[in-house]
Parts: sequence; C-alpha cells; structure tokens
Amino acid sequence: MGYSVGSGASSGGVRELLVEWGEGAGDLAGRLTRGLRAAVRDGRLGAGERLPASRVLAAELGVSRGVVVEAYEQLAAEGYLVGRRGSGTRVAAGVAAAGPGWVERAAPAEVRYDLKPGTPDLGVFPRAAWAAAVRRALLGAANSELGYSDPAGLPQLRGELAAYLGRVRAVVARPERVAVVSGVGQGLALLLQVLAAGGRRRIAVEDPGSPGTLELLRAHGARPVGVRVDEEGLVVRELASSGADAVLVTPAHQYPTGVVLSARRRSELAAWARAGGLVIEDDYDAEFRYDREPLGAVQGLAPERTVYLGSLSKTLAPGLRLGWAVLPEYLVEEFADAKRYADLGTGAIDQLAFAALLESGGYDRHLRSVRPRYRARRDALAAALRQHLPQAELRGVAAGLHLYADLPDGVEEGAVAGAALRRGVRVATVAPGRLGPGRPAIALGYAGVAEQRLWEAAALLGEAAREAAALLGEAALLGEAVREVG
Repeated sequence: MGYSVGSGASSGGVRELLVEWGEGAGDLAGRLTRGLRAAVRDGRLGAGERLPASRVLAAELGVSRGVVVEAYEQLAAEGYLVGRRGSGTRVAAGVAAAGPGWVERAAPAEVRYDLKPGTPDLGVFPRAAWAAAVRRALLGAANSELGYSDPAGLPQLRGELAAYLGRVRAVVARPERVAVVSGVGQGLALLLQVLAAGGRRRIAVEDPGSPGTLELLRAHGARPVGVRVDEEGLVVRELASSGADAVLVTPAHQYPTGVVLSARRRSELAAWARAGGLVIEDDYDAEFRYDREPLGAVQGLAPERTVYLGSLSKTLAPGLRLGWAVLPEYLVEEFADAKRYADLGTGAIDQLAFAALLESGGYDRHLRSVRPRYRARRDALAAALRQHLPQAELRGVAAGLHLYADLPDGVEEGAVAGAALRRGVRVATVAPGRLGPGRPAIALGYAGVAEQRLWEAAALLGEAAREAAALLGEAALLGEAVREVG
C-alpha cells in the first residue's frame, strides 16, 4: 500500500488497511487490531516506529477514541506495541516481519516440545501388525478387488466396521450404510456437498470449536453458526434459535474444551434431530478414556437423523487417510455419488489391510497397548501444569489426547503462545476456533511427548505465562499513557 501509519498516514490509507485485513469481520476495535497487527507483521510498520496519538487516528478513521485505545492496548498485551508517558506508542523493538502467515517478536526458536493437539504418538504405530495385514491383503485380494469397485468401499471393510462400531461404540450400522472415506475431513466435505445440493448450508457448530473445521465448512460454502459449549457440552436448547439445518458435534471429547456431552444433552440432541434436524457426529477421541467408562455414540439414539464420522487419524496415524461415515438411509445414495465423483473410491489395499486388522483383533490390541502410555502422559502434563502454571484451570483431563487450560482473565492467549514458541514450545490457541467471545485459553496435546519432556515443556510454559502477564502490565501502562497524551 505504500504508506506509514506512524509518519502521519492519511485517513484513506488507514481505511484501506482496514478493508484489506478485516472489513465485516467483527467489531471496529477488532478490525483495527487486526489491521495494525498485519502492518507490523509484514513490515509496513517497522520496529520503533511511532503510531499516531489515539485522538488523531480516531479522527482520521471516523471512529471513537475508545476504539483506538482498545486496539493499542490489545497489541501491547500481545507484545507488538510499547508505550511510555511522553514518548507515545511505538512498535516494539525486536518485532520481526515474517510474511502474512506467522510472526514473532524475535526469530522463533526450534520447536523442541510440540504440544499442538491433533496427532497421536507416531512412534508406536503398529508397523509389524500393519505390514502383516498388508501382506495378507495382497496375497488374498481377488483380481476384481484391485480394479474400480464400489466408491463407498469394499464389502469386507464395511462389514467389519459395522460390526466393530456396533460392539464398541453402540452405533446402529448395517454394512450398506457404511461408506469408507479418506478421513473425517473428506467425509464432512462430501456431506456438505450433498446438503448444499438440497439448499442446506447453515451448519451449527460448537463454540469454541476447531479452526480447521470452520475453514473447511466455509471452503465448501457452508455458513457456520456458533452454539455455546458449557460444562455439559453443546447447549442444545440454543439450536432452535440458530436456524441451522444441521449441527456438527464432537460429543465423546469436545474439541477443544474436552467436555463430554452429558446424558441429558444427548437426549435433547436426539430429540432435536428427530424433530427434523440432522446431527453430524465426529467421534473425536472416543477411543481414549482414562477415568470413566466410555459413553456410546449419539448416533445410537437417532440413527435415521445422524451422520456418524470416524477415522484412524488419532488411533493409528493421520497419514493413512482412512475413515468412515455411517449414514441415514436417505443419504446413502447421494453420498456414494459424491464419493464416486470425488475420487472413484479409496485405495483397495489399505481397506483390505484395515479389514484384516479388525478381523484379527489387532486393532483392539493396539488400542489396549497405547491407552496406558497416553494416560501416563496425561498424568504427567496435568501434574506439571499444576506446579508450573497453577493459575490455569485445567479441563478435559478424563479422556482424549489433549488438555484445555483456561488462562487468567486478561492474559492474552496469543501472547502466551508466542512467548512459549520462543522457548521452543508449541501450543494451540483457542480464539481462532471461536465465533463469539470467550475466556482466553490454550489447548495442549501430550500424545507424542514423553513424560519427562512434558515436565520440561510445562516449566517453559510457566515462564511464557509470566512474560505474558508482564506484557499485560505494560499494556496497562500504555493505556494510561494513551489516555493522557491522546
């Protein structure tokens, strides 16, 4: 754009920044915050550069002074701006431009402790069992099974999945209603295509939820509508007012909060579905329970109004790209057509190998072997956080592969995550998955990190939180300075 806010940007130039980085996406203060943050990140605002006084910038933008003050304070809390009485508001020293994807105040350290949720311990992938299953598949496959087959999947795997899901997850499934897909992502994408063809694009989602899921929904033309999550899971009574055609839920272990949908809410959700709604159940983290018995899938309560999705991404490896969808009868044909036109079907050898692993009991044995490992890591991280980050409130500890940590009010989660990354610890912030306001929080995956290293990571995370709190103090001083000189 070729302008410098700090050197007296015109009102047109600043408005152009806001249009490019945030028009129509949130309140004025949020849009201004994103615009200024982007200018720092891509180098248009350099380290040490002075920003206009709040009154001046507010007048140029045609907004209230409070909007500018709020944006300046937020960016100071994140470490982008500093301010002192008499010297104005400036871009913090050490801020490095790194393009439009990610930026840190200093060059990010090597990630030595990756606590970002979403991946199991890939080192315990059952290579020998999988290799034996692949060999069995190759030697036993009929010639016809190596050609083009039913895009919904091979009958061997569909039959084994129907039996397994009925036994382990109380899913009501017949083989002809099971479709094999390349992970939950593809299953959801195909379903969105089917729903959109019938004019159903308004999809309710848990708030907070998964940022990746929100991106996928929007990329396929869906309109996500946030519905609150509390200590019992999705607040089902708010679905009616959402106007949604369907709702996407993770009832076994909600991402990111880790809450399990209560029995009362499950009944309410099934009733909502039977009244004409459609439940899309992502059975996220359902296989890992540590402190209580697992609950059956919601699908069993309303099988004709629920699409049940699952995959091997958390139990074996996401690189396998193998998952399944259990469909109501009225969606089976349309879904199979969408799958046919998408890819002509999932790879036969992997399907046959997984069917063999299910039939032999090898999949069950693998899950039994990894649960104690994940539980020990859960215990280690929870204990370490209670020691090194005692001000955080931990949730979602009873199941899954990640913890959820509520941060103290006012501590900016992005500042904590940035300070942690500079120490080599990667965590996930919750704000990108929110459609409404909420308490600052981070999500911490522990599946792929050994216990001792989890203690080390928690100690560094505690340091990061203290740094973020110090930045918050600087932001408070900045706010006072802005009000005095603006």
